Amino acid sequence: MINKLKKMINKLKKMINKLKKIISFPSNVLQKLILIQEALGRIESRQVVGRGNDKIHNSEFRVFSQWGEDGIIQFLIKNVKIKNKIFVEFGVENYLQSNTRFLVVSNNWSGLVIDGSSKNIEYIKRDSIYWAHNLKAVCRFITKDNINEILLKNGITDDIGILSIDIDGNDYWVWESINCISPRIVICEYNSIFGKKVKVTTPYRDDFVRNKYHFSNTVYGASIASLVSLAKTKGYSLVAGNSSGNNIFFVREDLLTSEVKEVGIDQVYQTSKFREYFNKKGSLTFDDFEQRRKNIENVKIFDLDAKSLIKLKDLELV
Repeated sequence: MINKLKKMINKLKKMINKLKKIISFPSNVLQKLILIQEALGRIESRQVVGRGNDKIHNSEFRVFSQWGEDGIIQFLIKNVKIKNKIFVEFGVENYLQSNTRFLVVSNNWSGLVIDGSSKNIEYIKRDSIYWAHNLKAVCRFITKDNINEILLKNGITDDIGILSIDIDGNDYWVWESINCISPRIVICEYNSIFGKKVKVTTPYRDDFVRNKYHFSNTVYGASIASLVSLAKTKGYSLVAGNSSGNNIFFVREDLLTSEVKEVGIDQVYQTSKFREYFNKKGSLTFDDFEQRRKNIENVKIFDLDAKSLIKLKDLELV
């Protein structure tokens, strides 16, 4: 029965997304489609209760998240005690696709979203979600030196529910610098092209922009090992990763349960399937994982153990 329901939901969601792409709807009709999309997400969220920690990935579904993060988040907030239903998410663009939007509309969470584009922030403030919920959108280009000031200035401090980090570059350095909040759940993007063993990240630059650092758009962020190591120093355990191979989930160690347990990198790491390599002319090449890695083997990244820049080809990437 559950499998039939899931198949029906998936068909409806695909149909809605196709309609939204091919038809220019009046705003009221588009809003109704979004409400249907949200309702389908709520039905799916009810199916994630009671699944064991080793099957968190089976809880994946997406309503507003890029991949299956909405489902994993629903699993976690059902199995981790959340005192304050407050989140922070940065790198949200126009917030139509994000890790926390479903939390807002389905679970009535409050939160702060940050993006470096004034155009994106203006879009969010015109969106009906902005007046209908307790959401605050701030335009700032985040650095490791200003992140705590931004959070404190906007009333975000101490114990919060979720921190979601996805800025396509300085993710490691910014999370390392955050010390004014103690989120119960942390979601962070990793770059699977760096492998699962080496602790590396892009070098820190205040003005880091992914496609400007390297034309391919594939040299960004940090390896999974570097983020797991950093998480440990902050008192967090790795508990899940999405099947698409780009987001991992941490829970504060004092909140681990029989349903949400620490897992190893080998249980979580996935080689990404999305083929986003751009050539120097700015065209997608659709190269597979191994070819993408070979294409950037001479690019230098920062080795956290050696504390120096090193070419990818000189690392044992597994």
